[in-house]
Amino acid sequence: MLVWWGVLVLFSLPMLVGCALVGLYLWIRRHFADIVVRILREKPLFIIPRGKPITGAEEVQLQTADGLTLRGCYLKCEGHRRGVILFGLEFASERWACLSYCEALLQAGYDVFSFEPRNQGESDRQSDYVQLQWATDRDLIDMQTAIEYLKHRPDADQRGIGLFGVSKGGSVGMIAASQDPYIRCAATDGIFAIYTTMLPYMRKWITIYSDKKKVQGLLPTWFVGWIAMDGVHTLERQDHVRFLHLETAMRKFRRPLLMIHGAGDTYIKPQMAETLYSKASGTKELWLVTNAKHNQALHVAGDEYHRRVREFFDRHLGTEAPVENVPTLASH
Repeated sequence: MLVWWGVLVLFSLPMLVGCALVGLYLWIRRHFADIVVRILREKPLFIIPRGKPITGAEEVQLQTADGLTLRGCYLKCEGHRRGVILFGLEFASERWACLSYCEALLQAGYDVFSFEPRNQGESDRQSDYVQLQWATDRDLIDMQTAIEYLKHRPDADQRGIGLFGVSKGGSVGMIAASQDPYIRCAATDGIFAIYTTMLPYMRKWITIYSDKKKVQGLLPTWFVGWIAMDGVHTLERQDHVRFLHLETAMRKFRRPLLMIHGAGDTYIKPQMAETLYSKASGTKELWLVTNAKHNQALHVAGDEYHRRVREFFDRHLGTEAPVENVPTLASH
């Protein structure tokens, strides 16, 4: 009889644990779902570079598939062109801010194209779209619009282009690059994904709103992630958008990659960057810049930053015969 009771308990235990977790999930969702959504909506206090209009830049207008006009600028290199680089702006920045990042690339023979996605800079506003730091399907439409523009310029480089993106612009760029081999290589600075970022913070938020430390320690990682993604899906329904997952894109991207990240980043911590980096395959390098906060690696590393980025594109984009610049229309 005792044996049978033991067998019954053994088989019932997983079911009881499962029921307990479902019950806990429903309780958390009822009491804390709004808090998770509110935190997802909060915009971080970044130092946003603006830049000034650049003399000689070609002003560009892009039309998205859903009818919005985006503003961009195309900068031509000095002398023979070795390649073309699409620059992905950080959240809330303006197209002219690309110059501080790309000045050395222009001198080294690379054309640079930068654009402002919807609801940013001078590009059109979509009234029912709330722009956040997280990558969405609307951001991807805008990035793909920019890539198609570069494919169809009169002086388009048929060999493909390079991607250089900072923070959100790098994240969206990587998602687009994972779907389009026209992007031959990518250099990023401070990229982040919604799940990889949310998961560690969820642990912190639980300690803020609950003092039950024993329960906190017992919660498995997948369960905490389940709660996090439930908040993401709730926000998607409320704002009628779809958030994109950089983790999936990193696994699909098998071309050369240089990931730069601030070792002193207290928002997107280096461990989060390392998690993303581990998902990429192929030729790759992770450079953690000592003492650099989020999006501050350029200001900390200076000349070394420019040198590393230039050498990366020299190896993976500019190694073939140079291409002469061809006169282009003033706008498109």
